Amino acid sequence: MARTFAYCRVSTTDQTTDNQVQEIAGAGFQVDPRRVIIEAVSGSREARKRPAFARLLDRLEESDVLIVTKLDRLGRDTIDVLSTVKELEARGVRVHCLALGGVDLTSSAGRMTMGVLASVAQFERDLIIERTQAGLARAKAEGKTLGRPSALTATQQVEVRAALTAGQSVSELARQYRTSRTTIQRVRTA
Repeated sequence: MARTFAYCRVSTTDQTTDNQVQEIAGAGFQVDPRRVIIEAVSGSREARKRPAFARLLDRLEESDVLIVTKLDRLGRDTIDVLSTVKELEARGVRVHCLALGGVDLTSSAGRMTMGVLASVAQFERDLIIERTQAGLARAKAEGKTLGRPSALTATQQVEVRAALTAGQSVSELARQYRTSRTTIQRVRTA
């Protein structure tokens, strides 16, 4: 007998899966609460490496149905999403995506639709990375300091270098300047 599972994922623990659970119920899927899998982990993390999804894979059997609200709940990497659905299809598990009209992703039409949408999602992710890198390169070219500000002022850094040269230990300087040993070591190598 076919069982229905729901996989609801958010990226951070600050977010909630309540809307996804309600959307699945609103679409008419009767999912036993014990079969609603909830996870707070980035979609960029490979599906098999997400703890709750890995446990779900162990539970799914032939003729089961897996429901997701959107394709990106399965993942943001095209290859990962495609391989996950392909693996589930090979095991006889149907995968339905509500955002695609509830289409079964393991059907011919579902595979085509999923492939196109997954490619678009990957393209958008790549564009975000490119824009971020371009912005960082522009800021660097404009002379802006990137990253977290130094814990020590320029004057303190000169004092630390002199103290290190004079033989004072990294630990002593870290205590004196109320900072970490790593900060002192960074000043020494800068």
